[in-house]
This record gives sequence, C-alpha cells and structure tokens, in this order.
Amino acid sequence: MQVEICANSFESALAAQQGGADRIELCTELSVGGLTPSHGLIEKVTSELQIPVHVLIRPRSGNFTYSPAELDVMHRDIEFCKMIGCAGVVSGALNSDNTIAKEKLELLLTAAEGLCFTFHRAFDWCPDAIVALDALLQFPIKRLLTSGKEQTAAEGLSLLNQLLEKSNDQIEIMPGSGINIGNISAFKANNFKSVHLSAGKKIQVLQRKPDVGMHSLRLFEEGIVSTSQKDVISEIVSVCKR
Repeated sequence: MQVEICANSFESALAAQQGGADRIELCTELSVGGLTPSHGLIEKVTSELQIPVHVLIRPRSGNFTYSPAELDVMHRDIEFCKMIGCAGVVSGALNSDNTIAKEKLELLLTAAEGLCFTFHRAFDWCPDAIVALDALLQFPIKRLLTSGKEQTAAEGLSLLNQLLEKSNDQIEIMPGSGINIGNISAFKANNFKSVHLSAGKKIQVLQRKPDVGMHSLRLFEEGIVSTSQKDVISEIVSVCKR
C-alpha cells in the first residue's frame, strides 16, 4: 500500500521524502482543507526533491463552486504545474447543490492532460456518494480522495469499501482524513492501494501570545467567502480623493 503525504511546506515535503513516502500532495492552509501553494513553493519542492509531487488546485476556501474567473486561475495554476514538471494535480468542482460539476471538471481535466488527476474531498460534500462516483467514472480520473463522507476515514470505512467495490479498479479509491499509526492497518487489510495523511505535529512558534491576533475566527466558519465590494471601495476612494 502506498503512502501519500499531504505536505503544507517544503519542510513537510522533505520529511515525506526522508520518511519513505511514495508521493506528496502539496498544498497550504490545512486549517481550511488546503489551498493551492505558491508557485515559488511548487518550484522549490519539484526542483529539490525526487518524490513525485501532486499539487492541490483549489483557489479559495468556502465551497467548491467556481466562477469562470476562478476556473481561469485554476487553469493557469495547472499550466504552471505542467511546465515545472509536477507529476499530477488534485482538484475538483461541484455545482451549487454539491453534485459533480461535469462541465467544469472537464475543463480542469483538459488543462491537466498528461498529468495524473486526483479528485479531492469535495466528493465528501456530494449528497449521494454512489451517484457522484458514477459521474466521476465517466472521466479519465486516476484516483478519488475521500473520507467516506465522514469526519475521518476510519468512521467512513464502510462507505469506502462500497466505493472500492463499485469502482471496479476504474478509479482508485484513496482514503484520507484522520489516518494514523493506530488505524492504518485497517485500510491495508481492506486492500486499498494507497492512503492519504499529513502525519503532522502542531508546534507553537510564538514565544508569547501576540497582543494583536492575525486570525479571524468569523472567516473560519464553513462556507464563508470574503470578497471585496466595489461600492464600498468606491465610497472609500471618493473620501480619500476629495
């Protein structure tokens, strides 16, 4: 069984290689489910490490329903990944009702032609897992990353096994979320080809709590997207320019 490490920094990616992992999903901001890393980080990891690098293509948190402008950003990021020599990308798109957005997915797959494509845990928001899997089976997707629609893959093991049987090796089902040394054997025993985990340890890097915090708890609410508003900007500019 192969091990994919969700690496959120160069240090994490290096640890994955040194620890013997088979590949990396490179991303940032694990606190919101992961976002696309900077081009600088992608280039440093792919140029300095030998382990295959798969890059998360997710331009923002909030949901997985993307506008044409956001899809254009995702396309550009995929093109960069191809140019820099990444092995694959990890992405996905949903409709507003959280069903698979087939037309948008096709655009992403076209951009990623020649790269290994993993559909990410947006799948776990789909209302019907079997219907969603049937939709994905229509596309040239290498693997599906999912927790089995539960907070952890261990809790979702029953559905994961159903998906494994239903997929019939047309798409690899890769369990992810909450996998650790205590439960890894269960996934191996159930014949999954690979697992996804961060193997992370939280380290406090501040010597003392700052007087002014940089985290905004109101923006961490699930589904919240903060977008600059033209009318508010115009009003501010008009005051500044008087």
